[in-house]
Amino acid sequence: MGEQKVHLPNDKEELRAFIRSLLDDVHALEKMLQEDWFEKDVKRIGAEQEMVLIDKNQKPANIALQAIEKMQQYEWLETELAQFNLEITLTPQQFSGNCLSDLEKETVHKLNIIRENVYPMGATPILTGILPTLRKSDLTLNNLTPKERYKALMNAINQQLLGSEYELRINGIDELILKHDSPMLEACNTSFQVHLQVSPDDFVKMYNIAQTLAGPVMAISANSPLVFGRRLWHESRIAMFQQSIDTRSSHKHMRERAPRVDFGNRWLKDSILDIYKDDIARYRVLMSSDVKEDSLTKLAHGEVPKLKALQVHNSTVYRWNRPCYGISENGKPHLRIENRILPSGPTVLDEIANAAFWLGLMVAFDEKYDDITKHIMFAEARDNFFKAACYGIDTTFSWLNDTKISAIQLVKEELIPLARIGLESRKVSSNDIDRYLGVIEARATRHMNGARWLLRGYTKLLNEVGKDEALTIMTSTTLQNQIREIPIHDWPSPETGDLTEYKPMALTVGECMTTDLFTAHEDDIIDLVGEMMDWRKIRYMPVENEKGQLKGLVTSRLLIRELLREKKEARTITVGEIMIKEPVSVTPETSVREAMRLMRENQIGALPVVHEPNELIGIITEMDFLRITARLLDRLDQVQRK
Repeated sequence: MGEQKVHLPNDKEELRAFIRSLLDDVHALEKMLQEDWFEKDVKRIGAEQEMVLIDKNQKPANIALQAIEKMQQYEWLETELAQFNLEITLTPQQFSGNCLSDLEKETVHKLNIIRENVYPMGATPILTGILPTLRKSDLTLNNLTPKERYKALMNAINQQLLGSEYELRINGIDELILKHDSPMLEACNTSFQVHLQVSPDDFVKMYNIAQTLAGPVMAISANSPLVFGRRLWHESRIAMFQQSIDTRSSHKHMRERAPRVDFGNRWLKDSILDIYKDDIARYRVLMSSDVKEDSLTKLAHGEVPKLKALQVHNSTVYRWNRPCYGISENGKPHLRIENRILPSGPTVLDEIANAAFWLGLMVAFDEKYDDITKHIMFAEARDNFFKAACYGIDTTFSWLNDTKISAIQLVKEELIPLARIGLESRKVSSNDIDRYLGVIEARATRHMNGARWLLRGYTKLLNEVGKDEALTIMTSTTLQNQIREIPIHDWPSPETGDLTEYKPMALTVGECMTTDLFTAHEDDIIDLVGEMMDWRKIRYMPVENEKGQLKGLVTSRLLIRELLREKKEARTITVGEIMIKEPVSVTPETSVREAMRLMRENQIGALPVVHEPNELIGIITEMDFLRITARLLDRLDQVQRK
């Protein structure tokens, strides 16, 4: 949303006035296109770098406002939705010469400025599509950046919600099913957004090329497979972003409603206006702005309008390839395609390589194909996009002219050579071309990108340490390699020794509880429960009702005693007769230290974990604390040996 001063409409008349301005902007843009107002003889590129701020425990650090205050002299630094996010705006570059290496140097330089300023505050920036250590509890409205435009956006989206809550359902190696009470889940996602300026005459052709390339470019660049400790899509940002602000609800009927985060439904046919008109027709206006310009009057006086109303509405519709209108420093208007597909990280070098790959392909496809839509159906391009989000580098694509090809083969044999031709056509430095396309080629050759490294490393660590420690190791190792600018294909597998310090006492119960529960009901016979506890080698079993609410707790000690009594009395005993009816319980927000105190003082070995109203969501036992203690002792031993 940038610097737009936006807010919820105060009344219906203000909303109507804003909509009139919005329609005037569309008519003004149409007139400018017809009368050839736009800059055509220049190609520029640009980018925006999003990041997460983390503390010394590798968890989100909610210090964005303090950081901005400390660095207020830097106009290129801006807040984002959550208080643990920041964004850098990078300088537009002429698309030629050393533009790519200049973009890399500028990004690294600005990141170093941020590091130097936030390090004394106990924090550091990290580039990652989704922070592995991010917790659902970090995504409450308490962590929303307290600025009017963010509050307005949250309130506006909430007003459109058809159901009672936002629902997420994503399947991968693991599964994520949860509900959330606000659109703040959007703050999970950080990206490296790349802009390409295009001529209005070429916009339709170039936009369709961008849609075609979305799947393959994402496949080789994917970097976001971990969400709340679950292994999901290779680029889970795609699902998380769409579902986090999806206001739709399931119905018995078949009415179609488009989400505000969308890839699109058809090829672009006539002009950029088709996208803006479709977005206005399809998506209700969420917010208003203090629009004071009359775009049509400005045009009549020969002045270039800013089209503020159109830009405000465009900022609330999230196309993965977004059309953008802007005004260049020379005062001429221009059009851009913003690629929002690429994730942050794993390093700046990797990000610029992703950008170089996409930019080179955009130019090469423009030169090679008169009309890309004659070579691939839109349904195939859309399918490729979502398959790439799910499977990343392991995707098989439905490609041009009805061919089937693996991501690796497509990237190595067809796309890298084309990207090289495209960059050479723009007279990009040969050193830059070799450097950045060399990174893409190495990923394809070694079958390794950010998503695959994270998935393989995390799965390996789960066999050695607890979930939170594994996620902390992944984050810490990512940061170390990132600072050293080691491209992802050269990263070694993460090891437990990579984490120099780990403080489990700072954890909450929600970060180390067991959520894969085996439970009983009150009317179950104790023979069944006994067998289940024996099979699963567990000593504590929560008792719940049909609605998932905690009703009691069965322990192995209780069970053995009652099984012996059952044999003596020759009658069937049920769980409801023997269970502890009001067990001591905790919430996910309870600290590990407090949970240990409760267990010690009550002389118990397990604590069910509940969420209001008494919904059973997990359990933490003495064995969990033994594992934590064992890891602490191992770490102390390693320190002493050193």
